[in-house]
Amino acid sequence: MSSTQYGAHPGAGRDPVRRSLLPDFLGPDFRRGERTSSDLLIEGYASLFGVPDASGDVVRAGAFSRSLQRAAPVPMLLQHRPGAIAGRWVRMVEDGRGLYVRGLIESAAARSMAESGLSGLSIGFRPRIWNRRRPDGRELVEVDLVEVSLVASPMQARARFALMGAAAARNNFQMERT
Repeated sequence: MSSTQYGAHPGAGRDPVRRSLLPDFLGPDFRRGERTSSDLLIEGYASLFGVPDASGDVVRAGAFSRSLQRAAPVPMLLQHRPGAIAGRWVRMVEDGRGLYVRGLIESAAARSMAESGLSGLSIGFRPRIWNRRRPDGRELVEVDLVEVSLVASPMQARARFALMGAAAARNNFQMERT
């Protein structure tokens, strides 16, 4: 498995966000000084456990565990478009709240959209095990995570990301000036 962090929560008593700030949690291709000033660091929740989405589907805790154990990276797309690579995820982990993600936006188009207020996250998946929910929707017990996209309107309204570091400070400063 690569050093990109996918998998189960790192353990009780440990803060996954704080731990993810360590250099070895930033992925196999991330090297000190290699990140360009145009890359944006983002983090947020791509899916929240127990929260219905617009179609009525609810993701159960642990639904992503099998997918996160794969060595293959999960693509970061723009608006679920297969050819629109927005960047790369450097961390994905299930915690008590949902599927936490951290990534680098490397595409100029995605960077521009994120700096303009795009903040939604949406999962592309294939259900493996699910239960019907009444009156509509499914309880997703296990899914194959295919991709995580930056989107304008996520199916799960609270699935959002935030800009981190200098990009966030720069964006907040620009918003205050207007």
